[in-house]
Amino acid sequence: MLATGTALGGTLLAGGVPGQATAATAPDALAGTEPTAPADPWRTVLDDADLVWQQMPKTWYEGPYLGNGFLGSGIYAEPGAETKAIRFNIQHSEVQDHRPQFGSLFGLARLPIGYFTLETVGTVTGLDWRLGLRDAELTGTLTTDKGTLELRALVHNSRSVLAVEVVPSEGERGFRWAFHPAQALSPRAAFRPLPAGYESNPPAETGEYDGISAAVQPLLAGGQHVTAWRERTRGEARTLYVHVAHSFPDTSARDRALRAVRNASELPYDLLAAPHRAWWNAYYRKSFLSLPDARIQRFYWIQLYKLASAARRDAPVMATCGPWLEPTPWPATWWNLNVQLEYWPIHGSNHLELDAVTRALSEYRDNLTAEMAPAYRMDSLGIPRTTDIHLVNGGATSNAEGYGVGIPGQDPPTPEVGNLAWALHNVWLSYRHTMDESILRDVLFPLLRKAVNYYLHFLEPGTDGKLHLPATFSPEYGGNSRDCNYDLMLLRWGCRTLLDSAELLGAEDELAPRWQEVLAKLTPYPVDANGYMIGADIPFAKSHRHYSHLLAVYPLYEVTGRTPDEKALIEKSLAHWVGFEGALQGYTFTGAASMSALLGKGEDALTYLGQLMTRFVQANTMYKESGPVIETPLSAAQSLHDMICQSWGGIVRVFPALPAAWADLVVHDFRTQGAFLLSAVREDGATRWVRLTSEAGAPCVVRHGIAGDIEVRDGRGRGLRYEDVADGTIRIALQKGESALITAKGDRPELRIEPVQPIATAPRWGLPA
Repeated sequence: MLATGTALGGTLLAGGVPGQATAATAPDALAGTEPTAPADPWRTVLDDADLVWQQMPKTWYEGPYLGNGFLGSGIYAEPGAETKAIRFNIQHSEVQDHRPQFGSLFGLARLPIGYFTLETVGTVTGLDWRLGLRDAELTGTLTTDKGTLELRALVHNSRSVLAVEVVPSEGERGFRWAFHPAQALSPRAAFRPLPAGYESNPPAETGEYDGISAAVQPLLAGGQHVTAWRERTRGEARTLYVHVAHSFPDTSARDRALRAVRNASELPYDLLAAPHRAWWNAYYRKSFLSLPDARIQRFYWIQLYKLASAARRDAPVMATCGPWLEPTPWPATWWNLNVQLEYWPIHGSNHLELDAVTRALSEYRDNLTAEMAPAYRMDSLGIPRTTDIHLVNGGATSNAEGYGVGIPGQDPPTPEVGNLAWALHNVWLSYRHTMDESILRDVLFPLLRKAVNYYLHFLEPGTDGKLHLPATFSPEYGGNSRDCNYDLMLLRWGCRTLLDSAELLGAEDELAPRWQEVLAKLTPYPVDANGYMIGADIPFAKSHRHYSHLLAVYPLYEVTGRTPDEKALIEKSLAHWVGFEGALQGYTFTGAASMSALLGKGEDALTYLGQLMTRFVQANTMYKESGPVIETPLSAAQSLHDMICQSWGGIVRVFPALPAAWADLVVHDFRTQGAFLLSAVREDGATRWVRLTSEAGAPCVVRHGIAGDIEVRDGRGRGLRYEDVADGTIRIALQKGESALITAKGDRPELRIEPVQPIATAPRWGLPA
């Protein structure tokens, strides 16, 4: 295995002990070798993944982006003044309106804030920028016919301050910054008619406050958001400091914004940047992945950068644009696919610190109660298709009563009732990947109990003796159907999960017999000659981007191809779904890739990812449909996870769906269900070694993929007992904190984590020359 670039080595895992890899200085007790000045594999892959710009980006889809889950800035040429000004957008995930009477897409919508322009003296003739992932920092040079501007920029990890340092040459010393407040109006207004009575918020008021500028945006509903900024000159460098604060219903945002800028601007750029860089450097080291496709490897690390730029546990659940609000018909948080896909990669990549979904569903559960029709609020919960950051919909666009979750069989036009159950599947994944019982006990079980209970109000026996659902809506596919697969699949998963959870928690629940009855009597999923239908009344018969009718296959893994007939049904349904061109979009191909990975079809999975990359992913790895959305590239990172490791059903599957071209691959501290950390190396098309560390002492069953006889040893090199299960699967008794190393019998590999050699060169992401 060879390193890329100039790195000549990797990180040796000293003593064979699993855990966070570091540049080891001790000999490896298993391999009997001692590393000599090992290179830093994280630095190698991250520096290789940096995005570069040697052409001027003209849109959000082309330019650099910075963020910390709250404050976000997308950077590109000012439209209409491409050779004279660069736009630094200023947007914030907490800034929204507060008029629920107009619904989530107008009255509670994310609100645009504005942007700064860096206005040059001369005409721009070139640029050379690099977005350094390792430090989450934009650096480079802007060249004009009058001189140059050396630039460094970041959105500070903890201070939520945009800092832009510019060092101009003599001819560009007269460059200037200008702030342009945006109209505080829902971005949806550019795409849809305004609701009756809806009007824009008043203009922002700009003023000076003891040397700091601020644009104060009052809101008609009360409260405000404030953009404060200050420029400081130190030697040849001029540094702009910007902060955004939001408050409702009070008007405290102005003082908080001024204070944040005042404090940050006391620090020169490098002092401000030091803790920011340290946080990002540590962030990436929680896991490692290297594969021989250079373009995809770079794409993967960029998605990890994008995740931490857009998500934090204490930040709002990501809206469709993340913190980088642009003109969009979707200025809210979407719960019928977007949220779920956005957060899937946090589990395998070992970044549960980004899990805002579990936190928000728990914190705002009372708001979910209010989204139910009054008759169901005592014992049921649901989440509408769209909400604000507090999980409020407003409901004005759905019905006169002001609730957002439809009633099966009654509530026109689209009773979409499965969204909460699907969101709670993400919470279940967080539990399974950590085995943190508090997630199960305090969040998943009580919320899922009420989400399932809503269905139970409407289940009725048919003449066939089966339980049936009245008409509900499968996301985005026109028409309502009885026995909608979206809901049947989530209901079955929900009942099974509740029974398992009650057993784990030692809870005797009075509803358990009802959940068991549902599992025993729920009508089978409707199918026809083409595979899974939308529901009993609606076949799948047109091009459709969403896989709402296939959730039992992925991501629920309720239908996995255990039998030849089941496998054939999955294959037929998948082929039929993607066989209709016209309405397919990017996440169609990430879903198809993950379903192919379930079936062990690595070549197909790679083909689908290739379709995504060539047809939909933009220059900076962002994605667009009618407007900017960020879930699809993030879900592509999860598709890669599914090719590299799957852990559904209590079995850790190592390298289950790799294409033949990926003969070498390295993964380290990949987090699996059961709270195991997986490290594994593939060389010349064969798995060389697999190592698992148990964080919770959960049952350890692993399909290792090593041919022939094997050995299993602990962290000290001593033999461990194991039990053969079947098909290259073994069961190992691991206690909390213990590890197991699996190798071919007699093999003593170096446990070295290092980048693999790329198959071929590939252009960098961004806009290289």
